[in-house]
Amino acid sequence: MSESTPTAPEPAADAGGPSIDQPELKKAITPKLLLLFIVGDILGTGVYALTGKVAGEVGGAGWLPIIIAFAVAMVSALSYVEMVTKYPQAAGAALYVHKAFGIHFLTFMVTFAVLSSGITSASTSAIFLADNVLKAFSLEDSLGGASFGTATVIALVFLALVACINLYGVSESVKANVVLTLIELTGLMLVVLVGFFAIAEGKADFSRVILFETAGDKSLFMAIIGATALAFFSMVGFEDSVNMAEETVDPVKNFPKALIGGLSITGVVYVLISVIAVAVVPIGKLTEATTPLLTVVEVGAPNIPIDTIFAFISIFAVANTVLINMMMASRLLYGMSKQGVLPGFLKGVLRGRRTPYAGILFSTVLAFALVLSVRYVLADETIAALGGTTALLLLTVFGLVNISVLVLRRDRVDVRHFRTPTVLPIIGALTSFALVSPIAQPLQNYVIAGGLLVVGLALYVVTWLYNGAIRARRTRFHRPDDIGRR
Repeated sequence: MSESTPTAPEPAADAGGPSIDQPELKKAITPKLLLLFIVGDILGTGVYALTGKVAGEVGGAGWLPIIIAFAVAMVSALSYVEMVTKYPQAAGAALYVHKAFGIHFLTFMVTFAVLSSGITSASTSAIFLADNVLKAFSLEDSLGGASFGTATVIALVFLALVACINLYGVSESVKANVVLTLIELTGLMLVVLVGFFAIAEGKADFSRVILFETAGDKSLFMAIIGATALAFFSMVGFEDSVNMAEETVDPVKNFPKALIGGLSITGVVYVLISVIAVAVVPIGKLTEATTPLLTVVEVGAPNIPIDTIFAFISIFAVANTVLINMMMASRLLYGMSKQGVLPGFLKGVLRGRRTPYAGILFSTVLAFALVLSVRYVLADETIAALGGTTALLLLTVFGLVNISVLVLRRDRVDVRHFRTPTVLPIIGALTSFALVSPIAQPLQNYVIAGGLLVVGLALYVVTWLYNGAIRARRTRFHRPDDIGRR
């Protein structure tokens, strides 16, 4: 197998290099388990929390931005399929960009952008989970104005609980993911069934589904672009599956079907949900709801006491998102520290539990800071801002991955692999970068994303100064294929 960039010599043990005798990961993920993992990773906070926000941008035709976001995600997913079948290793976008360009600082920024997207996604989910807790226990009316602060406290407590679970040693068990995925699907199917019930009762108004309404003085085109960038948050998650490549049975054969199939299933579900939500609930009421799908259930079946059950289902659905993203973030911090591109204290591991406590604590502190700062600056717009920031970070990464596909066509490998049509990575790069432009993203998303990347850059500079001071190390990735390895 030829490589586009030379690899550095194997680092010594104290530099964090892997053991020569390190065993390979067990290939235990079957095609069905992989499909369920991908569906479960995509489903979650996006559709539960942002359905109303998307409708607020374009009116009843909220399905259109979702279809466009699905198309953009599918094009990038095909690029990921080519990369993961060509290089079936665990590091994902960081590895692909490093192989394509060989620039260690760029690899670092891509890795930290992925890490930051996990933290913003987890923070979004924690806040939405808190809103659902208040709904489930009917606390909003009794607390009145204090419900805002209570929800913030609940979000912080839940993030702390997730940190404790991670410290205790919870793994990303695929079977546990299957259970949570089924809970998530149950919630969405409940919305669909309520929608059909409302339609049968004559309570649905499908004339709203084709109604375009833009906020403020936005043109229709600008509103659709902005809504698409926001809706893209609902489609992310498929990129996490590439980290399962080394544990998948015959990834070259099974990944294309699973990734394309999983993204297609969720795309159909999301479009169906967006149509039903607008048909059942008036647009104004839907956009004002903090938990829009719960509002759909309440309006569509007011005589059936399932709203409390649905609130609890929503809690489980978003809890899975928080746990997966915070685990990913802590392991990336740990892996980057072992590589020598972040300060050494971040590679601390608990001796008994063998969990990366330093990465877990640091990522949790960042999530705390995000929730507190963004929550009190943007108030009710917090979920949209953090969700949009997640999409902004990942769209940038997707654009670079699409370019990497084209660059790495010159790298011939001795294994059969999926090959996406050349025009699709070009379209993927152009659309991804278009959706991160100022015409699609509000200033607040750039500020939040920039703040997180500045934190990463500061850590990088500290490491660079430290390594330069001892003159024995270089601030660079030694083995990018080991970043975030389980």
